[in-house]
Amino acid sequence: MMQTNTERAISTSIKVCAAADLELLYAEYQALSQAEPALRARELAERLYVSEAELVACRQGRGSQRLRPEFENLLKSLEPLGEVMVLTRNEQAVHERKGVYRNVTFSREGRMGLVLADEIDLRLFMQHWHSAFYLEEKGRRSLQFFDPQGQAIHKIYSTDETDADAWQALVTRFLDPEPGPLELVEDTAASAPPQTPPASFDRDAFRRDWAALRDVHEYHRLLRKHGLSRTLALREIGDRWSSELMQESLAAALELAAKREQEIMVFVGNRACIQIHTGTVSRLLETGPWFNVLDRRFNLHLRLDRVSEVWAITRPTSDGIVTSIEGFNAQGESVITLFGKRKPGQAELKGWREIVDEVRQSCARGPRSCA
Repeated sequence: MMQTNTERAISTSIKVCAAADLELLYAEYQALSQAEPALRARELAERLYVSEAELVACRQGRGSQRLRPEFENLLKSLEPLGEVMVLTRNEQAVHERKGVYRNVTFSREGRMGLVLADEIDLRLFMQHWHSAFYLEEKGRRSLQFFDPQGQAIHKIYSTDETDADAWQALVTRFLDPEPGPLELVEDTAASAPPQTPPASFDRDAFRRDWAALRDVHEYHRLLRKHGLSRTLALREIGDRWSSELMQESLAAALELAAKREQEIMVFVGNRACIQIHTGTVSRLLETGPWFNVLDRRFNLHLRLDRVSEVWAITRPTSDGIVTSIEGFNAQGESVITLFGKRKPGQAELKGWREIVDEVRQSCARGPRSCA
């Protein structure tokens, strides 16, 4: 199952966003957003060389309000709002899902959270949750959460079905009346993933351990044991268990799933939050560089040109073989993972395995596109 990104080297340098700097940033933000109104928040932040959190903070009192970072209590208080739209993204993919935010639980030490509802299905890594804001812009209301570097990790939007009174009550309850300066931890550049295994690597032992897997959740422990990144592991395991595919294979798999009305699972995330859609996909559309799923309750936006590697992966489990198609960026971080719909104790759907086999045959990595 898809996890967050590879480990990063984090600097201990603290960046304090002073009021004067935020005022200057607000003026620059206004000028750029008026000159290019189609730019989205992430694009505006990139153009202004700041994080999204700084962009939101500079609007404090002007459509933006700081919330107390009481993440567990806040997330557990969302169910009365009714339907919301949740958004989780990384640099290459955006995952949007409508539903009710219910069944929120946290581990005893509070480092791991789960949201297990029919439509909103999340895995939360709370050590990376740092700040929260309420935002009103262009007629849309949202709750936005950021990591210590100011990157957006999860957003919750109201819809026409959201209870407006419950929404306002929640914002009032968690509003920070005296927010201090926004403090961010400056992130050093992520190190490149290793290109070769460690000197102690035993390929035969690694392949035996892979063949002995009994749960997809054991997979990441296996990689740590052998000192491998995810993409390096896929190159070392051999073609019995993995096959490298063309970038277009992700679109090809979604198109086959739509054509056959095959229920699938679509995982997209970052180091703080993984968001999962389970069900069918139907309305697929390419717009510019984006490949999109534009269904009524689920949207996906994927930059295939920014996906560096795609693999078809086979893992053994106690329920039988489980297959996936997974995309990675240039840093070896997971962009998107596709599974067939499945719950623990259930065998993999035959229809999904047939889709993976067809994509593997037609989109094998080579000097061509998917046939």
